[in-house]
Amino acid sequence: MLNWLLANVGIADVVDVAATSVLFYYVLLLIRGTRAVQILTGVLLLLGFLGLANLFHLYLLGTILQLLAAVGVVSLPIIFQPELRRALEQLGRGGVFRMGEDPIESRRTQDPAMAMIADAAVLLSRSRLGALIVIEQQSGLKDVTESGTQLHARLSVELLLAIFNVRSPLHDGAVIVNDAIVEAAACFLPLAEPRPGERRLGTRHRAALGVSEQTDAVVVVVSEESGTLSIARSGKHTRPIEDEHRLLRMLLAVTRGPRERRLSSDFVSRLRARLWNQGRQKRHHADHPQELHT
Repeated sequence: MLNWLLANVGIADVVDVAATSVLFYYVLLLIRGTRAVQILTGVLLLLGFLGLANLFHLYLLGTILQLLAAVGVVSLPIIFQPELRRALEQLGRGGVFRMGEDPIESRRTQDPAMAMIADAAVLLSRSRLGALIVIEQQSGLKDVTESGTQLHARLSVELLLAIFNVRSPLHDGAVIVNDAIVEAAACFLPLAEPRPGERRLGTRHRAALGVSEQTDAVVVVVSEESGTLSIARSGKHTRPIEDEHRLLRMLLAVTRGPRERRLSSDFVSRLRARLWNQGRQKRHHADHPQELHT
């Protein structure tokens, strides 16, 4: 048996099996805890019944199951649209291999913007004023900012308290913060789908989960009913946070500093410019081949 394996299984086969296993592993991580698990279970049961129908020559049942399977294949991209969007977005920002639980390790010891957000969030929590503060990371949130009122104002504790005051016309919605700038207020966020076995969440917490599922944004949530503080990240809520110092440490741990975001953006810009220049040079040489000989 060992000799047969050595004779018929090559390095390419081993790499193929390993890559497929890794792919299935990350797909399972992606759909873990979502309604896609139940849908995938139903699809597998349907395929199992189809196999049994073919095995026992149940032609009528097999034909019906084949039609259902064909309809399911067409409708799967529509059903799994949120999961597919999240996977493609993570792949685009290079986070496909960080979908699991990554350890929180703070690289920064201070950040004025995070300190102001933590201070404002604690004050809002004590006053039981509901708030949604979305901290933009690598994923662009232009479509979200366009749904609200454009501010482009310098971040401050007083500004956040004024926005989320119940008498303010901008308090009902989310605030988008990019570096130390409040880009917009009263923004609408995508709502997360209810998850089986999970306690019922309010609209504010579902909105925080929704935007954190589809992007790498970090959301500070202040509950209007209980005044509890929490952070939404990667489609998950943290436990209630009561200490301002702990909130600041967690924000420093789960967010990127302005320099880190700028370096990543500069790398993408340089890569895009390099590819663009190479394409222009190729088109120029194709249009003027005589310059190659000279």
